[in-house]
Amino acid sequence: MLEVPNIKIGSNITIQRVVREQDTALNYGSGKLDKLFATPRLVALMIEASVKLVDSKLPEGFISVGKMTKVVHEQPTILGQTVSLKLEVKKFDGNNIIFEMIAYDEIGIIGKGTHERIIVNKKSLLRKANERAAKLENKDF
Repeated sequence: MLEVPNIKIGSNITIQRVVREQDTALNYGSGKLDKLFATPRLVALMIEASVKLVDSKLPEGFISVGKMTKVVHEQPTILGQTVSLKLEVKKFDGNNIIFEMIAYDEIGIIGKGTHERIIVNKKSLLRKANERAAKLENKDF
């Protein structure tokens, strides 16, 4: 098990984003919703916040990678509004980190969720990915 004393239950971060055109549902394959904040963008903000909160605290050569995400997008947020997302470490066993997220706009809560990340050795992960990719060489699909 990896020693990471700087990651503590209760650690949290808040990030904000003004909803721009590239954040709208239209850009994520959601038909004609060109003015509404996209659920995949909410998930991306949760991931961004989790990386900002923990990856700088990891030993050299280690990163966190996503394992599971669950998001309930409860209310619409329109172009130009600001999304504030608070993420908090709820569980940490030295390898797995579980976060809880709550997101707001100027009116109130827009979403909630959980996210799980695993701490991995970056070189080892990339080696495994390259080994998997090599299995596709000379395959005719």
